[in-house]
Amino acid sequence: MQTAERRNPGTASAEGARPAGRIAGAPISWGVCEVPGWGYQLPAATVLSQMAALGLRATEFGPDGFLPADPLRRADVLAGHGLAAVGGFVPVVLHRADADPLPALEGVLDGFVASGADVLVVAAATGLDGYDTRPELGEDEWDLLLRRLDRITERAAERGLTAVLHPHVGTLVESGEDVERVLDGGSAALCLDTGHLLIGGADPLAIARRAPERIAHVHLKDVDASWIARVRAGELTYSEAVAAGMYRPLGAGDADVAGIVAALEGAGYGGWYVLEQDTVLAAPAGEEDPSAPVVADVRASIEHLLGPA
Repeated sequence: MQTAERRNPGTASAEGARPAGRIAGAPISWGVCEVPGWGYQLPAATVLSQMAALGLRATEFGPDGFLPADPLRRADVLAGHGLAAVGGFVPVVLHRADADPLPALEGVLDGFVASGADVLVVAAATGLDGYDTRPELGEDEWDLLLRRLDRITERAAERGLTAVLHPHVGTLVESGEDVERVLDGGSAALCLDTGHLLIGGADPLAIARRAPERIAHVHLKDVDASWIARVRAGELTYSEAVAAGMYRPLGAGDADVAGIVAALEGAGYGGWYVLEQDTVLAAPAGEEDPSAPVVADVRASIEHLLGPA
């Protein structure tokens, strides 16, 4: 991965939006991912130390096994690096009538509360490994998915948590049409993931303007449209495109980062902006530091978002 030159003029703050104090990190920017065989996985101590050194105030949890499973220990590890717990990404199978996801989620919700987290980021998982294929749902399956999202929203709220649905490539809510089904068919809030929405054919700026009251969490990504076109054409799988550098530092891709942030801030959004530049790291050779380009990219994203000090 190479640190990119910026192709979008200006910064997100150029439109008057400066969300300082609400910028969080995500382990996926350091290549830490739940998908088997994703790439070289950096240790938590390295990732968290580098987040703190970059000035990030908080982080999402990352996949199971990255941080301690015990919620109190997990909170202690984050606090030891000066980081607060935002919450985490939880893939959940919502469409199968023979498997109710709520019983398993009860323990997850309890753990989030004990860790001091705020946000449960739910993805409508297919039940398959990875994000390269997904099935098509029938109307009954869609109805069940939406009802379960509403139930998860209610159960999270009872514990003081916000549950959000994350449109994500290779899940059952991926495209603009899928997002419209969620907005029109239920009450669940959204995680506005600017990169995944663009890859799925949706317009994150249009969604931010159309339903700002339904956006309760943001994954702020930039993405190279030329790689999106190749994924849509079937030339590459999603994971291959990520490994090739489809995600870019903020301002170095084709997402309207400034417009999205300005629209959200103008509508009164007060939640987190989680910086995510999904990355696949190769195993280091010799004394090479695989995290060096990651740190450079995250720093560039922070500078683009906040503008000059």
